[in-house]
Amino acid sequence: MDESAVPIERFEEHRTRLRAVAYRMLGSFSEADDAVQEAWLRFDRTDTGGVENLGGWLTTVVGRVCLNMLRSRKQRREDPLEARMPDPVISREDGVDPEQEALLTDSVGLAMGVVLDSLASAERLAFVLHDMFAVPFDEIAPLIEKSPTATRQLASRARRRVRGQAPAPDPDLTRQREVVDAFFAAARDGDFDALVAVLAPDVVLRSDGGVARARHTVVFHGAKTVASQAITFGRLSPFVRPALINGVAGVMVASDVRRLSVMAFTVTGGKIVAIDVLADPERLKELDASALDR
Repeated sequence: MDESAVPIERFEEHRTRLRAVAYRMLGSFSEADDAVQEAWLRFDRTDTGGVENLGGWLTTVVGRVCLNMLRSRKQRREDPLEARMPDPVISREDGVDPEQEALLTDSVGLAMGVVLDSLASAERLAFVLHDMFAVPFDEIAPLIEKSPTATRQLASRARRRVRGQAPAPDPDLTRQREVVDAFFAAARDGDFDALVAVLAPDVVLRSDGGVARARHTVVFHGAKTVASQAITFGRLSPFVRPALINGVAGVMVASDVRRLSVMAFTVTGGKIVAIDVLADPERLKELDASALDR
């Protein structure tokens, strides 16, 4: 065997998990791939012969790379408080392929990604590595220069925000789809009362339209406000294609000419509690929606 191939094979055994970690940290496929590549370069330059848990070591390396990328990203933002819509994972309704499934660890749709992006970088790292990938706090702590106790507190704070702002969806995908179909039927018919009926009282609608808007993400709160916005979705009905968006019921809206939006719905207790819309034309052009064509 070519000895030069051995390090590559050792690294490739962990690539899928590392990409999942990076995606959860960054919410961007391209940045996640960059982070994994940087981890490979560091691995290739390091003597890891004495590392007992290579997977754990690589996970913390990717975590450190992602932390630096997050901090750099937040420094570049005009509005550091604005959350970014993550890149959506688009799947057919009849299932998610294995590679996509690895990206969707503990997924609650795009809603969780939006909440994660609103966290401080250290909070996000502590929560993602510990709660999603079972990395012990004493291994996370050196990455953020905190004690394990302080790191635990950061993860706990992040956990409360995630649970409060990104509630877990109903597990029955069929029921989720029924509620989403009812939403679009009401929008198509211009039935305001029917729209309000499928929305939770405190529903949140978030729409990321990209740099074309003064603020990338526009947020609406409350059933009546969201229903008023949703009435305009009726004209989109002919272009709606059902899909799973990050593992929950959603749609791709696309005409024969171009993609118009991706919409993910968080359905909890039979009501829509969150609608997350990616309508940025530049990002929509780059999305991998090939699963819908199979």
